[in-house]
Amino acid sequence: MTHGYEQGRLNLPFVGICTFGKSPYIEDWDAIEADVAIMGAPFDAGTQWRAGARFGPRGIREASTLFSFGHAGAYDHEDDETYLDDVRMVDIGDADIIHTDTEQSHANIESGVRKILTAGALPVVLGGDHSINIPCIRAFSDQAPIHLVQLDAHLDFVDERHGVRHGHGNPMRRAAEQAHVTGLSQFGIRNVSSTAKEGYDSARAMGSDVLSVRQFRALGTDDVIARIPEGANYYLTIDIDGFDPSIAPGTGTPSHGGFLYYEILEFIAALSARGTIVGIDLVEVSPDHDPAGVTSILAAQVLLNTIGRITSKTRRQEPS
Repeated sequence: MTHGYEQGRLNLPFVGICTFGKSPYIEDWDAIEADVAIMGAPFDAGTQWRAGARFGPRGIREASTLFSFGHAGAYDHEDDETYLDDVRMVDIGDADIIHTDTEQSHANIESGVRKILTAGALPVVLGGDHSINIPCIRAFSDQAPIHLVQLDAHLDFVDERHGVRHGHGNPMRRAAEQAHVTGLSQFGIRNVSSTAKEGYDSARAMGSDVLSVRQFRALGTDDVIARIPEGANYYLTIDIDGFDPSIAPGTGTPSHGGFLYYEILEFIAALSARGTIVGIDLVEVSPDHDPAGVTSILAAQVLLNTIGRITSKTRRQEPS
């Protein structure tokens, strides 16, 4: 693999165009040739309080350049493994968003995810508010069944409220209704929720396993992982407010008592080993509420580590 140093450029993180991880930009969605394809979904019209997640994809992309020093992969001395080496990762830009038009904006997001899946790549979608998960999950309708794993402070299982069915409080309910979604693991749910008790009852009745952060910690990573169906295809949706606002303040609905970085890194590593992560979205990063940029950096770091674990497993499984 050719790296920046060999091309005669140092190409430091603050130089150049801010694609995700400074990966190649692919404008033609019918010409995606990659293992991983990043797409932005800068839609935040589904929010119920403070907006700003429409700038999440830009913030995450800019933060991701911190981890793009041009040398081969990313060596983790704790795992004694080099991640992201020889991984074909591209950035296909953003789905087109039509202001005030949720239906068409969501349709454009779904179309982009379908293009990535058709190309045989792993879709990684940068939100946007959590409503963008709705079209992402719809895009898997012609794929193998998926089990949805959610890391979030909120259950997001509202059916309908004042006619709203596709806002950021509805995505897990809409997912549970899809025939290709076999179940949900909803972890990190805590404090006063936007979902009423009836929503929790419906979630469990429709196949959800719900754990708070305290319940997650009391069980430990191994016992939590054991609750998730083994050998399945997983779709991982990460709401940044699943993390504690002490490390992720830049979001529209912060909730204290959240996850810390390493417990989620360990969980994702274990999840990628238990089955196959076939799609990812990370949502609700709001750079305007992120004074030092730490939330965008956290989002970028979590995604790069997740992609690294997924592609490392795939590489080990390939015949030599």
